[in-house]
Amino acid sequence: LRTEERQRLARERREEREKQHAAKETQILEKERKAKLQYEKQLEERQRRLKEQKQKEEQRRAAVEEKRKQKIEEEKERYEAVMHRTLERSQRLETRQKRWSWGGSVTPDSESKTASKRSTSTANLKQTETVVNKRLSSSAALLNASDRTRRSQLSPLDSSVISRLLAPTQASLARSKSAATLSAD
Repeated sequence: LRTEERQRLARERREEREKQHAAKETQILEKERKAKLQYEKQLEERQRRLKEQKQKEEQRRAAVEEKRKQKIEEEKERYEAVMHRTLERSQRLETRQKRWSWGGSVTPDSESKTASKRSTSTANLKQTETVVNKRLSSSAALLNASDRTRRSQLSPLDSSVISRLLAPTQASLARSKSAATLSAD
């Protein structure tokens, strides 16, 4: 009886140990499974973060590139505007020189002295009027003269003045009007 009892107790202890061993193995397997899931989650999270970081970096690069292009475009527009203004100024200066050239020479740096030049031109207008009248009368007399050799002896300035005075243009008529208004002022 005792032997059977011992065998039964030994069997129960063995079964108990096997149960404990199986439970430990199950726990270990569960821990390993959880650790593996955790590792995979961390790996996915890291990959997601890297992808987001790459996207942000690409967006930042694109923004920097866009700003650079915009800056280049603005500089180009500014340059074109400066060129346009320069062209306008030079055209205005040419027009002004053409308009006032018969009353005296205008230099490019005299743009700041426009008012004083106008008053000088107005003062010179009366002087040049008499010179022009003298030249007109002398050129008319010269042209009416049959002597062609006399005309060839004129200086290039006088011959250009004569030909200019003989063929009045709208520009010269406009200058006469502007001279009349300036002298009236």
